Amino acid sequence: MGSVHEDRARGGGLESLIRLVALGLAVAAVIKELRLPREDRTWHGTIAGVVPYEFRRPTLERLRERVWDPDGDHYIGPHVFGVGWTLNLGKVVAQVRERIAAVG
Repeated sequence: MGSVHEDRARGGGLESLIRLVALGLAVAAVIKELRLPREDRTWHGTIAGVVPYEFRRPTLERLRERVWDPDGDHYIGPHVFGVGWTLNLGKVVAQVRERIAAVG
């Protein structure tokens, strides 16, 4: 049985790679926005047409829309703030409740 330090050392390469990629995507998103004229900057969009980014100040409305939207069409969507995706927990809970009700 290895120590916590040994376990981190084994998985640390992948963790470091993921962090490096995330940082690179965040930097690319900021550069993308800064290349636009000031009046055209939205501070949200996608990198490479795939990875979403959101650098606007988080709002309660956006949090609800992205993290707790049981009636939404999406299971995953852009983070409330940052680069990448987040799980719509409201949709997941709604689906679980529907399936439990259908069984019972």
